Amino acid sequence: MEAVLSKTALQGGEFLIKDSRAEDIFIPEELNEEQMMIREMVRDFLHNEILPNSEKIEHQEDNISPRLLEKMAALGLLGTHMPEVYGGMQLDTNTNTLIGDALGPAGAFTVSYAAHIGIGMLPILYFGTEEQKDKYLPRLINGELKAAYCLTEPGSGSDALAAKTRADLSADGKNYLFNGQKMWISNAGFADLFIVFAKIDGDKFTGFIVERDSAGLTLGAEEKKLGIKGSSTRQVFFENTPVPVENVLGKIGKGHLIAFNALNTGRFKLCALSLGGAKYSVTTAIRYANERIQFGVPISSFGAIQYKLAEQAIRIFSTESALFRVSNLMELKKQEFEANGASFGEAELKAAEEYAIECSILKVTGSEALDYVVDETLQVHGGMGFSEEGTAARAYRDARINRIYEGTNEINRLLSIDMLLKRAMKGALDIVGPAWQVQKELASMPSFEKEEGLYAEEKKAVKDFKKAVLMVAGAAAKLQMEGKLDLKNEQEIIMNVADMLSDLFLAESTLLRVEKLAGMQGKVKQEVYDAILKVFIHDATLRMNKNGTDALASFAEGDLLRTMLMGLKRFTKYPAQNVKTLRRELADVLIAANEYAL
Repeated sequence: MEAVLSKTALQGGEFLIKDSRAEDIFIPEELNEEQMMIREMVRDFLHNEILPNSEKIEHQEDNISPRLLEKMAALGLLGTHMPEVYGGMQLDTNTNTLIGDALGPAGAFTVSYAAHIGIGMLPILYFGTEEQKDKYLPRLINGELKAAYCLTEPGSGSDALAAKTRADLSADGKNYLFNGQKMWISNAGFADLFIVFAKIDGDKFTGFIVERDSAGLTLGAEEKKLGIKGSSTRQVFFENTPVPVENVLGKIGKGHLIAFNALNTGRFKLCALSLGGAKYSVTTAIRYANERIQFGVPISSFGAIQYKLAEQAIRIFSTESALFRVSNLMELKKQEFEANGASFGEAELKAAEEYAIECSILKVTGSEALDYVVDETLQVHGGMGFSEEGTAARAYRDARINRIYEGTNEINRLLSIDMLLKRAMKGALDIVGPAWQVQKELASMPSFEKEEGLYAEEKKAVKDFKKAVLMVAGAAAKLQMEGKLDLKNEQEIIMNVADMLSDLFLAESTLLRVEKLAGMQGKVKQEVYDAILKVFIHDATLRMNKNGTDALASFAEGDLLRTMLMGLKRFTKYPAQNVKTLRRELADVLIAANEYAL
């Protein structure tokens, strides 16, 4: 591996080939007093305004979601990520990440909130003209306008560029006339403003700002959905809908830049909201397990239940470690761009684009951590979990959408590797050199020198994970260059490597956080953080070996396969851990605290 990084040197995807130091990352335990006060304000709003209205939100009664957005606006919470010049608070990335985490338990309302402040507002900030920003952003920030984002169509989902909605210039040249339909549009029922993508003359994919009262714009009925029933989801139809030419967003034919860049930030925010919801869910599981008596004792005393509670916490903690690591990297990169003359919006856009690989990883791991947590929370509740009397059933249903929107988890897995390889081909990321070093290491005798120092075995495991990913990905890329493999038609291989990459990123992020906590005063004893780290790396080692084996066996054979499998075995040698005891240590802390206490 290359030399250890300085604090601002880590570029997008470089975690694969460069080592970071604990002192160079940011962890949530470092949030300052002002940030914690903002979190408390958000939590107060959650408990005083959102959760008491859960039933109204669920049934979309009393115009509740738009009214809650207006109340959030009065507190400044719709503009925390927006420039002060438009009425925003212009808070740093870490504080905005914390706000997302605090709002996570809001269930379906998080969809209304995220669609408005994210994909509804960011395209204007990132790509709007000064006139468009001045006209719309202040009113979106103060809650006067609510936003929606219209990308998906009946024939185009993940393949967004296959959209059929047309925008044809009117005879007088003043308007584009829209014809087509959009589906699965969050906030459609109450939105005043739509970010819409259409093809000018049927081929130039372009973004537009479309106002609700435009002639010919109509809505379908509210969709009947599995979950997030409290969020408005409708189809939007356009029939000769006139949109002023000055409402073109960005450059004609460059709508894909708007769509994809807005999604980078959306994926990151989705992870924060997912983890906040997961923490709330595991707390309900812990409290129910402590209250539920069977065979004369609380079910929280049973090993099978303790396993579930501990594993829920481990998945949350590891993903959260990666989330705040990326949050701070984005903030540092944003500051760097601003120092070089970029505007606030340009800097935010470029920072999110820089860490697009990490955003895709976070979207996948955050949504899947939440899915695991709500599933096991329902299981801990038993029959009561299956009943609509409690919150477990609704949380279970609401969580499922997160693996689908903002790009399905399958698409995001494919994207993470595709973007990594594209960066390498452009010379922005040198993975060829490190991959070659791994190949040379495989041809040499293994070193029997033992690592020394704090977390020596874990540090070696993470370094070896990097070598395993480089070996598998490098071998596949080499065969593709030789014309012996077409990775475009081998999605299973890419998915294997993507999961290896995710495990590596979370393992390193968790290690760095735990190592940093060793020099701080954490919420619990250091032994508990150590237990989380050991269990995660123990399990990640097994997954790394399985995914690597599956990938290698898919494209290699004979001596090449045997050599690489031996290399994979060398790079997945973390010592076996007594995970039963380690999980029980963690569960004991959660049960004693009667909540998620990390």
